[in-house]
Amino acid sequence: MSLREQFTDQLKVSMKAGDAARTSTLRMIMAKLKDTDIASRPKGIDKVPDDEVMSMLRGMVKSRRESVDMYRQGNRPELAAKEEAEIAVIEAFLPQQMDDAAIEAAVAAAIAEAGAASIKDMGKVMAALRAKHAAALDMGKAGPIVKAKLSA
Repeated sequence: MSLREQFTDQLKVSMKAGDAARTSTLRMIMAKLKDTDIASRPKGIDKVPDDEVMSMLRGMVKSRRESVDMYRQGNRPELAAKEEAEIAVIEAFLPQQMDDAAIEAAVAAAIAEAGAASIKDMGKVMAALRAKHAAALDMGKAGPIVKAKLSA
């Protein structure tokens, strides 16, 4: 089942259950997906593939995490809680992210595979990580780890 079908099915379920917050978040996801589809039309793509949908979802999570930080700094816990609830709904559609130990192991393997010896080889290592672990790896966490290992 494609992600689009999952969004539609989950929207129907949440509407029948009367879960207004989840329904709102799912509608927001579908609206963002429609915007992404429209933006890709000049490239000759009618509907973006699932990997681009995953990227879109990650971007939505990232922006909400930033909002949570700002709401907490602004002493607005109710708005932070709303954003966190949206994050939970969005992350349900994303693959499980690697934990810190798994990221360390993946970085070590990518460094060995790329034959990286210095910080100049960071691009090769990051490309190898993206090729193998794009869906399950937070590249924002991996970057500093790669940099630290290559600098040492």
